[in-house]
Amino acid sequence: MPKWLQSGRRRDLCVLLYEADELRGQSLKTRLEDRYDARIDSKSFYGALESLENKGFVERRTDGIHEVYALTDAGEARVEEQYEWMRERIE
Repeated sequence: MPKWLQSGRRRDLCVLLYEADELRGQSLKTRLEDRYDARIDSKSFYGALESLENKGFVERRTDGIHEVYALTDAGEARVEEQYEWMRERIE
């Protein structure tokens, strides 16, 4: 199992990016907090994003003063693999 899937937060970040194509960091954090119905520490949140970026699943670019995040092809493939794995077990 790919290591990033062992973390629910990293997996959920990738799912949100899969749905949205790309998001600013704060918007991504807000969506994740809404999902969890809890505040997420910024250091922990950006650490999870950095880990995904270092592993090649997420890419970051600067848009003015904002950081924008998107899935790479490898990240999209992992989300789709996770979806298929879950679908097979739920049906």
